[in-house]
Amino acid sequence: MMIAEEESLKERLIKSISICQKELNTLCSELHVEPFQEEGETTILQLEKDLRTQVELMRKQKKERKQELKLLQEQDQELCEILCTPHYDVDSSSVPSLEELSQFRQHVATLRETKASRREEFVNIKRQIVLCMEELDHTPDTSFERDVVCEDEDAFCLSLENIATLQKLLRQLEMRKSQNEAVCEGLRAQIRELWDRLQIPAEEREAVATVMTGSKAKVRKALQLEVDRLEELKMQNMKKVIEAIRVELAQYWDQCFYSQEQRQAFAPYYAEDYTENLLQLHDAEIVRLRNYYELHKELFEGVQKWEESWRLFLDFERKASDPSRFTNRGGNLLKEEKQRAKLQKTLPKLEEELKARIETWEREHSKAFVVNGQKFMEYVSEQWEAHRLEKERAKQERQLKNKKQTETEMLYGSAPRTPSKRRGLAPNTPGKVRKLNTTVMSNATANSSIRPVFGGTVYRSPVSRLPPSGSKPVITSTCSGKKTPRAGRHGADKENLELNGSILSARTFKGFQI
Repeated sequence: MMIAEEESLKERLIKSISICQKELNTLCSELHVEPFQEEGETTILQLEKDLRTQVELMRKQKKERKQELKLLQEQDQELCEILCTPHYDVDSSSVPSLEELSQFRQHVATLRETKASRREEFVNIKRQIVLCMEELDHTPDTSFERDVVCEDEDAFCLSLENIATLQKLLRQLEMRKSQNEAVCEGLRAQIRELWDRLQIPAEEREAVATVMTGSKAKVRKALQLEVDRLEELKMQNMKKVIEAIRVELAQYWDQCFYSQEQRQAFAPYYAEDYTENLLQLHDAEIVRLRNYYELHKELFEGVQKWEESWRLFLDFERKASDPSRFTNRGGNLLKEEKQRAKLQKTLPKLEEELKARIETWEREHSKAFVVNGQKFMEYVSEQWEAHRLEKERAKQERQLKNKKQTETEMLYGSAPRTPSKRRGLAPNTPGKVRKLNTTVMSNATANSSIRPVFGGTVYRSPVSRLPPSGSKPVITSTCSGKKTPRAGRHGADKENLELNGSILSARTFKGFQI
């Protein structure tokens, strides 16, 4: 009995071992692992147990791999639908190897990153599209636009084609927005110009201030209404508008250095028949001049800079020849001299730079660059020549003036240096007056001019004329300084102190005829 049971158990174990070995071989093949090898000698019971344990372990691995494969396939399907890309090629009926699972996981991770980046790009573009549509007051009118703006963001297909279409839509809207902004800005510029020409008061301008920014459809409509209103007002104030344009024309003429002939060439400027046709001619001319100035603005600004430097140079030259400049206080003279020296260096350099730029411009445009009706360098040369002639004329005038002054001094004597002090002698100093009156002039010759003793002043002789009887001359007695001079005497003293440069009249002075 015992032997029969043992035989039966042995048969079952052998059978189980065989079944387990077969299944184990199959699992090793499916899982792509090495076949199971029993280590060392063991009993049938232990072998059966080891084989059964190994089979269960491999079954579990197979199940886990199949589950992971299914999960990865589901994720791949979801991502591929959103990204509109083909599914990952994998055999779902077989058990994937560890390497295949690793590659599949990497693929799914890449899809997730692609989805995240495309979603971020989609959200940013969508936000810009919505802003542009609001700015343009545009309602989505296509299925794609509605899908972008109205549908759920998670439902939008993030394919490369959709992203490209999305970018194209954004460019179109931005272009329309830019065009609308340009139109609005042009309307605003037109409004400002009409405001200035029509001299619209500030209160009336403030009423339209709300539409002077932005480019929405309602803003554009309001701007167009204001332009239409001002245009109608312009027609009613034709003369006023044309005169305002003429002021602007004159400013551009000055900025472009137009000569008188060039200004007179625009005959409508001088017309007095204020019609719509005349206004159109003025508008066309102001547009032409504005474009001409903007095209050559850099050159005109350079010429303007030279003009300002030239005027400053002439001003310094005038101050340098003014003697009163030495009486200045606070170091202004030193400062002016430094500026003058600096200007003498920079002015020729500026002329050379302008000359080179103008020559380049003339080669490019095949015509002469004209300033005040003549070539710029000719104009500069004329200014320098006029400055030289003016300096020469001033020098000759100074020489002639000095010559006349020398001749006058030789003939009449030099003018008193401090006449105010001589005239200012007080009447209470009779002693000094008498001292001057009693001075005897000597070395006089007949028919000769007598030089004044004090700064060219000629005094009358204090000696009385000879009496008719031929007796000795009577010397006028001097009064004491203690006495107060009489009014009559004071008048005589005052007369003796008057300053003049005339020759003494014929008087008898110590027997000589003067």
